[in-house]
Amino acid sequence: MIDIIGKRRYGYILSATMTVIGLIFILATLIPNGNVGLQFSIAYTGGTVWEVHFEDGTPDPSEARAVLEEVGLNGEVAITEANDQEFVLIRTEALSLQEPELAEGSAAAALAAEASPDPEATDAAAAESAEPTGAPAESEAPVESLEPTESESPETTEAAAQSAAPDASAAPEESPGAEAEVAVVPTDDGEDGGTSGAVPTEGKFGELAAALQAEFGPIDEVRQENSVGPVVSQELIYQTLLLVLMAAVAIMLWVAYRFRDFRMGVTALAALLHDVIIVVGFFAILGTVIGLQIDGLFVTAMLTVIGYSVHDTIVVFDRIRENRQRFLGEPLEPIVNHSLVQTIGRSLTTSLTLVLTLLALLLFGGEAIRPFTLALLIGVVAGTYSSIFVATPLFLDWHLWSDKRKAAKGSADPKAETIGA
Repeated sequence: MIDIIGKRRYGYILSATMTVIGLIFILATLIPNGNVGLQFSIAYTGGTVWEVHFEDGTPDPSEARAVLEEVGLNGEVAITEANDQEFVLIRTEALSLQEPELAEGSAAAALAAEASPDPEATDAAAAESAEPTGAPAESEAPVESLEPTESESPETTEAAAQSAAPDASAAPEESPGAEAEVAVVPTDDGEDGGTSGAVPTEGKFGELAAALQAEFGPIDEVRQENSVGPVVSQELIYQTLLLVLMAAVAIMLWVAYRFRDFRMGVTALAALLHDVIIVVGFFAILGTVIGLQIDGLFVTAMLTVIGYSVHDTIVVFDRIRENRQRFLGEPLEPIVNHSLVQTIGRSLTTSLTLVLTLLALLLFGGEAIRPFTLALLIGVVAGTYSSIFVATPLFLDWHLWSDKRKAAKGSADPKAETIGA
């Protein structure tokens, strides 16, 4: 029989090494402006969310992310669907959503002034357009020319007077020149602007919009444009930690109640924390090396990892409980090793099936779910390992230490020695 439990020291050494390295990188996150440790997305740090539709088709998220890097911004790009259209959802660091102050005399100020003319000038233009356009400023025709003559009838004279008066139905806004000034706003290159007015043109936001339109064509619709503040982000971090803590405590209490052994509950919790530190530490290392960020799906991945880790541990513990009842009076160490040998095939088969599926998602899945898939993959491997080399050995060593303590206490008790004599 394979002696798995007899080599538990090697598992302790490996687990301690990975845990210490992970904790070092996790704690390095607290270093200000160090770019070391965990890298958080705007879901945690706050930032700007911008969802747009391109007239010439939806670009690839990786290409849009490259444009963000060209303008000096870090962010996330995803494709969403709404109203039978594909939109590009961009999450980046906080950008100003307010109208910028335009310097007097600049080209942007001139365009803004042309798009919204002065009300006084508009009223004056309307008053001028109400005057007759074909008649001179001061009519030199004699008044008698409007009176009927012997050869003209009164009806003919009245018709002539009406034709000389300005057309009252002609409104000032019907002037072609005035309509062009309001509806057409020329861009910097002299062409008519075809994009929506919600597309920014100034500041860092305007630089991003210009770079995206230069690469992928004009933006014809802006579906979403808002900011996530730091207060919301801090609340999200607090809720994340609270969820993980509540899940861990609930699992520990349930395992202890189910097996009627408090040691099993505590050791299952220790294996669970081991898996969490391994996954978070791995992301801290990748965040330092390649800038991998933790997004909102990371919380879902961690809760899934917690559930899987405990499930695998419960399978082993349940077999230990059955074998202890079957082999009463036998030493605990061979019983635990026998239980591991019986369940290790099932654990490895289940984990390998899930690992192959996650590897396929990691390699061929979308860019938006790769951090989520990677967290699940690391968590499944760590959970399988901890059930065999962390939770079960800790449970055994705790029992052996407790038995030795009771034996030492009994041998040192004078009453016990008297009874034995």
